[in-house]
Amino acid sequence: MKQILSLLIVMGFLFLNSCNSGNKENSAEKEVKTKEGHISESDYDPKPGDLVISREDYKDRLYGFWLGQCIANWTGLITEMDKIGNIGDIKTGNFYTRKDWGQPDQPSIWGEGIPSQLSPTIDFILIGEDSVWGADDDTDIEYMYQHLIHSNKAPVLNAEQIRDGWLKHIKAEEENFLWVSNQTAFDLMKEGVLPPETSSPENNENYMMIDAQLTTEIFGLFAPARPDVALRMSALPIRVTAREDAAWISEFYVIMYSLASATDPELEIKDQINWMANEARKRLPENSYSAKMFDFVQSKYQEGSTWEEARDALYQRYQVEEKDGYDLTSRNLYCNGCFAAGINFAASIVSLFYGEGDLVETIKIGALCGWDSDNPTATWGGLLGFIIGKEGIEKAFDQKFSNKFNIHRTRQNFPDNGLDTFENMAETGASIVDQVVTEEMQGAVDLDKNVWYIPLSGKEQFIKQAIN
Repeated sequence: MKQILSLLIVMGFLFLNSCNSGNKENSAEKEVKTKEGHISESDYDPKPGDLVISREDYKDRLYGFWLGQCIANWTGLITEMDKIGNIGDIKTGNFYTRKDWGQPDQPSIWGEGIPSQLSPTIDFILIGEDSVWGADDDTDIEYMYQHLIHSNKAPVLNAEQIRDGWLKHIKAEEENFLWVSNQTAFDLMKEGVLPPETSSPENNENYMMIDAQLTTEIFGLFAPARPDVALRMSALPIRVTAREDAAWISEFYVIMYSLASATDPELEIKDQINWMANEARKRLPENSYSAKMFDFVQSKYQEGSTWEEARDALYQRYQVEEKDGYDLTSRNLYCNGCFAAGINFAASIVSLFYGEGDLVETIKIGALCGWDSDNPTATWGGLLGFIIGKEGIEKAFDQKFSNKFNIHRTRQNFPDNGLDTFENMAETGASIVDQVVTEEMQGAVDLDKNVWYIPLSGKEQFIKQAIN
Protein backbone atom coordinates (compact mmCIF):
# COMPACT_ATOMS: atom_id res chain seq x y z
CA MET A 1 0.00 0.00 0.00
CA LYS A 2 2.85 2.33 0.86
CA GLN A 3 4.41 1.73 -2.53
CA ILE A 4 1.17 2.62 -4.32
CA LEU A 5 0.74 5.83 -2.32
CA SER A 6 4.31 6.84 -3.07
CA LEU A 7 3.73 6.28 -6.75
CA LEU A 8 0.53 8.32 -6.65
CA ILE A 9 2.28 11.29 -5.05
CA VAL A 10 5.02 11.27 -7.67
CA MET A 11 2.57 10.93 -10.52
CA GLY A 12 0.07 13.44 -9.17
CA PHE A 13 0.10 15.57 -12.29
CA LEU A 14 -0.87 12.59 -14.42
CA PHE A 15 -4.23 12.44 -12.69
CA LEU A 16 -6.23 14.48 -15.14
CA ASN A 17 -9.47 13.56 -13.38
CA SER A 18 -9.64 12.50 -9.75
CA CYS A 19 -11.51 9.44 -8.57
CA ASN A 20 -14.80 10.46 -6.97
CA SER A 21 -15.87 7.87 -4.42
CA GLY A 22 -19.12 9.74 -3.81
CA ASN A 23 -20.15 9.35 -7.45
CA LYS A 24 -19.67 5.62 -7.94
CA GLU A 25 -22.97 5.15 -9.68
CA ASN A 26 -21.64 7.10 -12.69
CA SER A 27 -18.93 4.53 -13.30
CA ALA A 28 -20.87 1.36 -12.46
CA GLU A 29 -22.09 -0.73 -15.35
CA LYS A 30 -20.70 1.80 -17.81
CA GLU A 31 -21.21 0.62 -21.37
CA VAL A 32 -18.03 1.14 -23.41
CA LYS A 33 -18.64 2.14 -27.01
CA THR A 34 -16.46 2.82 -30.01
CA LYS A 35 -17.28 4.00 -33.51
CA GLU A 36 -17.95 0.34 -34.37
CA GLY A 37 -20.31 -0.37 -31.48
CA HIS A 38 -20.11 -2.05 -28.12
CA ILE A 39 -16.92 -3.75 -26.99
CA SER A 40 -17.56 -4.50 -23.34
CA GLU A 41 -19.38 -3.56 -20.17
CA SER A 42 -17.58 -2.74 -16.95
CA ASP A 43 -18.88 -2.76 -13.41
CA TYR A 44 -15.99 -1.01 -11.78
CA ASP A 45 -15.37 1.11 -8.71
CA PRO A 46 -12.29 3.34 -9.16
CA LYS A 47 -9.57 2.58 -6.64
CA PRO A 48 -7.29 5.09 -4.92
CA GLY A 49 -4.30 3.45 -6.60
CA ASP A 50 -5.64 3.74 -10.15
CA LEU A 51 -3.87 5.83 -12.75
CA VAL A 52 -6.36 8.08 -14.54
CA ILE A 53 -5.55 9.00 -18.15
CA SER A 54 -7.55 11.26 -20.45
CA ARG A 55 -8.64 9.40 -23.58
CA GLU A 56 -8.79 12.64 -25.59
CA ASP A 57 -5.27 13.62 -24.60
CA TYR A 58 -4.06 10.12 -25.39
CA LYS A 59 -5.51 10.26 -28.89
CA ASP A 60 -3.56 13.46 -29.51
CA ARG A 61 -0.42 11.71 -28.32
CA LEU A 62 -1.11 8.73 -30.60
CA TYR A 63 -1.42 11.20 -33.47
CA GLY A 64 1.96 12.57 -32.41
CA PHE A 65 3.40 9.07 -32.44
CA TRP A 66 2.47 8.46 -36.06
CA LEU A 67 3.53 11.95 -37.20
CA GLY A 68 6.82 11.93 -35.30
CA GLN A 69 7.63 8.46 -36.57
CA CYS A 70 6.98 9.46 -40.18
CA ILE A 71 9.16 12.58 -39.98
CA ALA A 72 12.01 10.64 -38.39
CA ASN A 73 11.65 7.60 -40.65
CA TRP A 74 11.82 9.56 -43.89
CA THR A 75 14.62 11.79 -42.63
CA GLY A 76 16.67 8.77 -41.60
CA LEU A 77 16.17 7.15 -44.99
CA ILE A 78 18.42 9.79 -46.56
CA THR A 79 21.46 8.44 -44.71
CA GLU A 80 20.38 4.78 -44.39
CA MET A 81 23.47 2.56 -44.86
CA ASP A 82 25.67 5.47 -45.94
CA LYS A 83 28.13 4.73 -43.13
CA ILE A 84 28.78 1.25 -41.74
CA GLY A 85 32.53 1.31 -41.05
CA ASN A 86 35.56 -0.12 -42.81
CA ILE A 87 35.53 -3.87 -42.10
CA GLY A 88 34.97 -6.50 -44.76
CA ASP A 89 34.31 -6.11 -48.46
CA ILE A 90 32.26 -2.92 -48.08
CA LYS A 91 34.03 0.14 -46.71
CA THR A 92 32.31 3.49 -46.30
CA GLY A 93 35.02 5.77 -44.91
CA ASN A 94 34.71 8.07 -41.94
CA PHE A 95 31.39 8.26 -40.14
CA TYR A 96 29.27 11.39 -40.36
CA THR A 97 29.59 14.11 -37.71
CA ARG A 98 27.34 17.02 -36.77
CA LYS A 99 29.16 19.12 -39.38
CA ASP A 100 27.63 16.94 -42.11
CA TRP A 101 24.08 18.06 -41.34
CA GLY A 102 22.90 20.15 -44.28
CA GLN A 103 25.80 18.95 -46.42
CA PRO A 104 25.57 16.72 -49.54
CA ASP A 105 24.40 13.19 -48.89
CA GLN A 106 26.86 10.43 -49.70
CA PRO A 107 25.85 7.20 -51.49
CA SER A 108 24.60 4.24 -49.47
CA ILE A 109 26.20 0.81 -49.77
CA TRP A 110 23.69 -0.08 -52.48
CA GLY A 111 23.51 3.37 -54.07
CA GLU A 112 26.02 2.55 -56.84
CA GLY A 113 27.72 5.90 -56.30
CA ILE A 114 24.48 7.90 -56.41
CA PRO A 115 23.28 9.83 -53.31
CA SER A 116 19.75 9.48 -51.97
CA GLN A 117 16.94 10.42 -54.32
CA LEU A 118 14.97 11.75 -51.35
CA SER A 119 17.21 14.77 -50.81
CA PRO A 120 20.53 15.97 -52.24
CA THR A 121 21.51 17.11 -48.75
CA ILE A 122 21.20 15.61 -45.28
CA ASP A 123 18.15 17.42 -43.97
CA PHE A 124 14.64 16.85 -42.67
CA ILE A 125 11.93 15.38 -44.87
CA LEU A 126 8.82 17.37 -43.98
CA ILE A 127 5.54 16.65 -45.79
CA GLY A 128 3.16 19.60 -45.92
CA GLU A 129 -0.61 19.62 -45.55
CA ASP A 130 -1.25 19.18 -49.28
CA SER A 131 0.63 15.89 -49.58
CA VAL A 132 0.60 12.33 -48.17
CA TRP A 133 3.03 10.42 -45.97
CA GLY A 134 4.04 7.10 -47.46
CA ALA A 135 4.35 3.96 -45.38
CA ASP A 136 7.77 2.37 -44.95
CA ASP A 137 9.07 -0.66 -43.08
CA ASP A 138 9.31 1.38 -39.85
CA THR A 139 5.58 2.11 -39.85
CA ASP A 140 3.76 -0.46 -41.97
CA ILE A 141 4.01 -3.61 -39.84
CA GLU A 142 2.97 -1.62 -36.77
CA TYR A 143 0.00 -0.31 -38.76
CA MET A 144 -0.79 -3.89 -39.74
CA TYR A 145 -0.65 -5.13 -36.13
CA GLN A 146 -2.95 -2.32 -35.03
CA HIS A 147 -5.38 -3.29 -37.79
CA LEU A 148 -5.22 -6.99 -36.86
CA ILE A 149 -5.85 -6.35 -33.16
CA HIS A 150 -8.73 -4.03 -33.96
CA SER A 151 -10.39 -6.20 -36.61
CA ASN A 152 -9.98 -9.41 -34.60
CA LYS A 153 -10.89 -7.68 -31.31
CA ALA A 154 -7.92 -9.58 -29.89
CA PRO A 155 -5.30 -7.63 -27.91
CA VAL A 156 -3.20 -10.80 -27.67
CA LEU A 157 -2.93 -12.07 -31.24
CA ASN A 158 -2.45 -15.79 -31.78
CA ALA A 159 -0.14 -17.42 -34.30
CA GLU A 160 -2.86 -18.02 -36.90
CA GLN A 161 -4.09 -14.41 -36.74
CA ILE A 162 -0.55 -13.13 -37.22
CA ARG A 163 0.15 -15.55 -40.07
CA ASP A 164 -3.12 -14.73 -41.84
CA GLY A 165 -2.44 -11.01 -41.49
CA TRP A 166 1.07 -11.26 -42.91
CA LEU A 167 -0.10 -13.34 -45.87
CA LYS A 168 -3.01 -11.00 -46.61
CA HIS A 169 -1.29 -7.65 -46.28
CA ILE A 170 2.25 -8.33 -47.53
CA LYS A 171 2.94 -8.75 -51.22
CA ALA A 172 4.30 -12.18 -52.05
CA GLU A 173 6.47 -11.61 -55.11
CA GLU A 174 6.98 -8.03 -56.27
CA GLU A 175 8.94 -5.51 -54.20
CA ASN A 176 7.45 -6.12 -50.77
CA PHE A 177 9.65 -3.97 -48.51
CA LEU A 178 10.80 -6.91 -46.40
CA TRP A 179 14.40 -7.65 -45.57
CA VAL A 180 16.49 -10.11 -43.55
CA SER A 181 14.47 -11.72 -40.73
CA ASN A 182 11.10 -10.32 -41.82
CA GLN A 183 11.55 -11.81 -45.28
CA THR A 184 12.71 -15.15 -43.90
CA ALA A 185 9.76 -15.32 -41.51
CA PHE A 186 7.36 -14.45 -44.34
CA ASP A 187 8.81 -17.19 -46.53
CA LEU A 188 8.41 -19.66 -43.68
CA MET A 189 4.78 -18.62 -43.18
CA LYS A 190 4.10 -19.31 -46.85
CA GLU A 191 5.46 -22.82 -46.24
CA GLY A 192 3.07 -23.34 -43.34
CA VAL A 193 5.39 -22.50 -40.42
CA LEU A 194 3.73 -20.55 -37.61
CA PRO A 195 5.24 -18.08 -35.14
CA PRO A 196 7.24 -18.42 -32.94
CA GLU A 197 8.92 -21.12 -35.04
CA THR A 198 9.43 -18.48 -37.74
CA SER A 199 12.19 -17.00 -35.55
CA SER A 200 13.69 -20.25 -34.35
CA PRO A 201 17.45 -20.21 -35.02
CA GLU A 202 17.06 -23.61 -36.66
CA ASN A 203 14.60 -22.12 -39.16
CA ASN A 204 15.65 -18.49 -39.43
CA GLU A 205 19.33 -17.65 -39.65
CA ASN A 206 18.46 -13.93 -39.43
CA TYR A 207 16.87 -14.13 -35.97
CA MET A 208 19.51 -11.73 -34.55
CA MET A 209 18.72 -8.94 -37.02
CA ILE A 210 16.96 -5.63 -36.41
CA ASP A 211 13.47 -6.47 -37.68
CA ALA A 212 11.39 -6.78 -34.50
CA GLN A 213 12.79 -3.50 -33.19
CA LEU A 214 10.91 -1.54 -35.83
CA THR A 215 7.65 -3.51 -35.91
CA THR A 216 6.53 -3.89 -32.29
CA GLU A 217 7.14 -0.69 -30.29
CA ILE A 218 3.47 0.24 -30.71
CA PHE A 219 2.40 -2.52 -28.31
CA GLY A 220 3.74 -0.34 -25.50
CA LEU A 221 1.24 2.37 -26.44
CA PHE A 222 -1.63 -0.12 -26.30
CA ALA A 223 -0.85 -0.75 -22.61
CA PRO A 224 -0.25 2.67 -21.03
CA ALA A 225 1.82 2.54 -17.83
CA ARG A 226 1.62 -1.26 -17.76
CA PRO A 227 4.74 -2.83 -19.30
CA ASP A 228 3.69 -6.23 -17.94
CA VAL A 229 0.61 -6.14 -20.18
CA ALA A 230 2.54 -4.67 -23.11
CA LEU A 231 5.10 -7.49 -22.91
CA ARG A 232 2.36 -10.09 -22.88
CA MET A 233 0.73 -8.55 -25.94
CA SER A 234 4.01 -8.20 -27.85
CA ALA A 235 5.62 -11.52 -26.90
CA LEU A 236 4.52 -13.45 -29.99
CA PRO A 237 4.75 -10.56 -32.50
CA ILE A 238 8.35 -10.00 -31.39
CA ARG A 239 9.11 -13.69 -31.80
CA VAL A 240 7.80 -13.75 -35.33
CA THR A 241 11.32 -12.65 -36.27
CA ALA A 242 13.56 -12.32 -33.17
CA ARG A 243 15.21 -14.38 -30.45
CA GLU A 244 17.72 -13.75 -27.69
CA ASP A 245 19.27 -10.23 -27.78
CA ALA A 246 17.15 -9.17 -30.75
CA ALA A 247 14.01 -10.06 -28.78
CA TRP A 248 15.23 -8.47 -25.53
CA ILE A 249 16.09 -5.25 -27.38
CA SER A 250 12.61 -5.17 -28.88
CA GLU A 251 11.12 -5.62 -25.42
CA PHE A 252 13.28 -2.72 -24.23
CA TYR A 253 11.55 -0.45 -26.74
CA VAL A 254 8.08 -1.79 -25.90
CA ILE A 255 8.70 -1.05 -22.20
CA MET A 256 9.87 2.48 -22.92
CA TYR A 257 6.77 3.17 -25.00
CA SER A 258 4.51 1.87 -22.23
CA LEU A 259 6.32 3.86 -19.55
CA ALA A 260 5.87 7.08 -21.52
CA SER A 261 2.45 7.27 -19.83
CA ALA A 262 3.94 6.83 -16.34
CA THR A 263 6.47 9.63 -16.15
CA ASP A 264 6.20 12.77 -14.06
CA PRO A 265 5.44 15.62 -16.51
CA GLU A 266 6.85 18.13 -14.03
CA LEU A 267 10.30 16.73 -14.75
CA GLU A 268 12.36 17.88 -17.70
CA ILE A 269 11.86 15.62 -20.68
CA LYS A 270 15.52 14.62 -20.48
CA ASP A 271 14.93 13.22 -17.01
CA GLN A 272 11.77 11.45 -18.13
CA ILE A 273 13.73 9.79 -20.93
CA ASN A 274 16.53 8.73 -18.58
CA TRP A 275 14.06 7.18 -16.15
CA MET A 276 12.25 5.23 -18.87
CA ALA A 277 15.54 4.00 -20.34
CA ASN A 278 16.93 2.87 -17.00
CA GLU A 279 13.70 1.06 -16.14
CA ALA A 280 13.65 -0.68 -19.54
CA ARG A 281 17.32 -1.58 -19.10
CA LYS A 282 16.25 -3.94 -16.29
CA ARG A 283 14.70 -6.22 -18.92
CA LEU A 284 18.09 -6.87 -20.57
CA PRO A 285 19.92 -9.87 -19.04
CA GLU A 286 23.07 -8.72 -17.26
CA ASN A 287 25.39 -10.91 -19.32
CA SER A 288 23.82 -10.02 -22.67
CA TYR A 289 25.68 -7.88 -25.17
CA SER A 290 22.62 -5.65 -25.40
CA ALA A 291 22.86 -4.78 -21.69
CA LYS A 292 26.58 -4.10 -21.97
CA MET A 293 26.05 -1.93 -25.05
CA PHE A 294 23.50 0.17 -23.18
CA ASP A 295 25.81 0.56 -20.20
CA PHE A 296 28.78 1.44 -22.42
CA VAL A 297 26.96 4.20 -24.30
CA GLN A 298 25.42 5.56 -21.11
CA SER A 299 28.87 5.71 -19.49
CA LYS A 300 30.22 7.70 -22.45
CA TYR A 301 27.31 10.13 -22.15
CA GLN A 302 27.77 10.53 -18.40
CA GLU A 303 31.51 11.11 -18.67
CA GLY A 304 30.98 13.97 -21.13
CA SER A 305 32.10 12.45 -24.42
CA THR A 306 30.54 13.91 -27.55
CA TRP A 307 28.02 11.77 -29.39
CA GLU A 308 30.52 11.32 -32.22
CA GLU A 309 33.11 10.05 -29.73
CA ALA A 310 30.57 7.67 -28.20
CA ARG A 311 29.55 6.35 -31.65
CA ASP A 312 33.18 5.87 -32.73
CA ALA A 313 33.97 4.13 -29.44
CA LEU A 314 31.10 1.67 -29.77
CA TYR A 315 32.12 0.90 -33.36
CA GLN A 316 35.67 0.18 -32.17
CA ARG A 317 34.52 -1.88 -29.20
CA TYR A 318 31.88 -3.99 -30.88
CA GLN A 319 32.63 -4.21 -34.58
CA VAL A 320 36.40 -4.01 -34.49
CA GLU A 321 37.25 -5.65 -31.16
CA GLU A 322 34.08 -7.79 -30.79
CA LYS A 323 33.78 -7.20 -27.05
CA ASP A 324 31.08 -8.49 -24.69
CA GLY A 325 30.21 -11.48 -26.88
CA TYR A 326 29.21 -9.42 -29.92
CA ASP A 327 30.91 -11.59 -32.54
CA LEU A 328 29.07 -10.67 -35.74
CA THR A 329 32.21 -9.43 -37.47
CA SER A 330 33.72 -12.92 -37.23
CA ARG A 331 30.68 -14.36 -38.99
CA ASN A 332 31.59 -12.56 -42.23
CA LEU A 333 28.03 -11.42 -42.86
CA TYR A 334 27.00 -9.14 -45.71
CA CYS A 335 27.92 -5.52 -44.88
CA ASN A 336 29.43 -6.76 -41.62
CA GLY A 337 26.00 -7.24 -40.06
CA CYS A 338 24.91 -3.68 -40.72
CA PHE A 339 21.26 -4.77 -40.23
CA ALA A 340 21.99 -6.47 -36.90
CA ALA A 341 19.92 -5.79 -33.80
CA GLY A 342 22.95 -5.11 -31.62
CA ILE A 343 24.92 -2.38 -33.37
CA ASN A 344 21.75 -0.51 -34.34
CA PHE A 345 20.47 -0.72 -30.77
CA ALA A 346 23.74 0.77 -29.53
CA ALA A 347 23.47 3.56 -32.12
CA SER A 348 19.90 4.24 -31.03
CA ILE A 349 21.02 4.68 -27.42
CA VAL A 350 23.53 7.27 -28.62
CA SER A 351 20.79 9.37 -30.20
CA LEU A 352 18.46 8.80 -27.23
CA PHE A 353 20.86 10.02 -24.54
CA TYR A 354 22.54 12.78 -26.53
CA GLY A 355 19.26 14.01 -27.98
CA GLU A 356 18.12 14.61 -24.39
CA GLY A 357 14.44 14.50 -25.29
CA ASP A 358 14.67 17.17 -28.00
CA LEU A 359 12.84 15.78 -31.03
CA VAL A 360 14.77 17.76 -33.63
CA GLU A 361 18.18 17.05 -32.11
CA THR A 362 17.44 13.35 -31.56
CA ILE A 363 16.45 12.86 -35.19
CA LYS A 364 19.56 14.71 -36.38
CA ILE A 365 21.90 12.55 -34.29
CA GLY A 366 20.08 9.37 -35.27
CA ALA A 367 20.31 10.19 -38.97
CA LEU A 368 24.04 10.94 -38.72
CA CYS A 369 24.99 8.09 -36.40
CA GLY A 370 25.34 5.44 -39.10
CA TRP A 371 24.20 1.93 -40.03
CA ASP A 372 20.43 1.43 -40.49
CA SER A 373 19.80 5.03 -39.53
CA ASP A 374 16.12 5.28 -40.39
CA ASN A 375 15.22 2.68 -37.75
CA PRO A 376 16.53 4.33 -34.55
CA THR A 377 15.31 7.72 -35.75
CA ALA A 378 11.81 6.33 -36.35
CA THR A 379 11.75 4.64 -32.94
CA TRP A 380 12.64 7.79 -31.03
CA GLY A 381 10.68 10.06 -33.36
CA GLY A 382 7.61 8.00 -32.51
CA LEU A 383 8.28 8.00 -28.77
CA LEU A 384 9.05 11.72 -28.53
CA GLY A 385 6.17 12.51 -30.87
CA PHE A 386 3.89 10.63 -28.48
CA ILE A 387 5.25 12.50 -25.48
CA ILE A 388 4.85 16.01 -26.95
CA GLY A 389 1.81 15.34 -29.18
CA LYS A 390 0.76 16.89 -32.48
CA GLU A 391 1.07 20.52 -31.37
CA GLY A 392 4.45 19.88 -29.80
CA ILE A 393 5.76 18.53 -33.08
CA GLU A 394 4.37 21.46 -35.05
CA LYS A 395 5.98 23.84 -32.59
CA ALA A 396 9.34 22.02 -32.82
CA PHE A 397 9.43 22.43 -36.61
CA ASP A 398 7.38 25.64 -36.80
CA GLN A 399 5.00 24.29 -39.43
CA LYS A 400 1.89 22.24 -40.10
CA PHE A 401 2.11 18.74 -41.56
CA SER A 402 0.02 16.39 -43.63
CA ASN A 403 -2.30 14.15 -41.64
CA LYS A 404 -2.66 11.61 -44.45
CA PHE A 405 -0.97 8.21 -44.58
CA ASN A 406 -0.77 5.77 -47.50
CA ILE A 407 -0.28 2.24 -46.20
CA HIS A 408 -0.53 0.86 -49.73
CA ARG A 409 2.84 2.31 -50.63
CA THR A 410 4.30 -0.82 -49.04
CA ARG A 411 1.38 -3.09 -48.05
CA GLN A 412 -1.93 -4.19 -49.54
CA ASN A 413 -5.58 -5.11 -48.93
CA PHE A 414 -6.51 -2.40 -46.45
CA PRO A 415 -9.78 -0.42 -46.51
CA ASP A 416 -10.20 2.78 -48.53
CA ASN A 417 -7.46 1.79 -50.96
CA GLY A 418 -4.95 2.18 -48.17
CA LEU A 419 -5.45 5.91 -47.58
CA ASP A 420 -5.84 6.75 -43.89
CA THR A 421 -5.46 9.73 -41.57
CA PHE A 422 -3.56 10.12 -38.32
CA GLU A 423 -6.82 11.11 -36.61
CA ASN A 424 -8.43 7.84 -37.62
CA MET A 425 -5.30 5.84 -36.74
CA ALA A 426 -5.25 7.45 -33.30
CA GLU A 427 -8.95 6.74 -32.82
CA THR A 428 -8.34 3.08 -33.69
CA GLY A 429 -5.43 2.92 -31.27
CA ALA A 430 -7.54 4.43 -28.48
CA SER A 431 -10.31 1.88 -29.08
CA ILE A 432 -7.71 -0.87 -28.66
CA VAL A 433 -6.63 0.68 -25.36
CA ASP A 434 -10.32 0.62 -24.32
CA GLN A 435 -10.32 -3.14 -24.73
CA VAL A 436 -6.89 -3.63 -23.18
CA VAL A 437 -7.82 -1.59 -20.10
CA THR A 438 -11.05 -3.49 -19.50
CA GLU A 439 -10.02 -7.02 -20.50
CA GLU A 440 -6.26 -7.26 -19.91
CA MET A 441 -5.88 -4.84 -16.98
CA GLN A 442 -9.33 -5.27 -15.37
CA GLY A 443 -9.63 -1.50 -15.30
CA ALA A 444 -12.41 0.63 -16.73
CA VAL A 445 -13.41 3.24 -19.28
CA ASP A 446 -15.54 6.14 -18.07
CA LEU A 447 -17.08 7.76 -21.14
CA ASP A 448 -18.74 10.53 -19.12
CA LYS A 449 -15.34 11.76 -17.98
CA ASN A 450 -13.63 10.34 -21.08
CA VAL A 451 -10.88 8.68 -19.03
CA TRP A 452 -9.33 5.30 -18.41
CA TYR A 453 -8.90 3.89 -14.91
CA ILE A 454 -5.71 1.82 -15.02
CA PRO A 455 -5.02 -0.37 -11.98
CA LEU A 456 -1.44 -0.27 -10.72
CA SER A 457 -1.28 -3.29 -8.47
CA GLY A 458 2.26 -2.82 -7.24
CA LYS A 459 3.26 -6.13 -8.82
CA GLU A 460 4.67 -4.64 -12.03
CA GLN A 461 8.40 -5.07 -12.41
CA PHE A 462 9.02 -1.75 -14.06
CA ILE A 463 6.92 0.86 -12.26
CA LYS A 464 8.49 0.79 -8.82
CA GLN A 465 9.44 4.34 -7.99
CA ALA A 466 10.00 7.72 -9.53
CA ILE A 467 13.35 9.19 -10.46
CA ASN A 468 15.40 9.63 -7.30
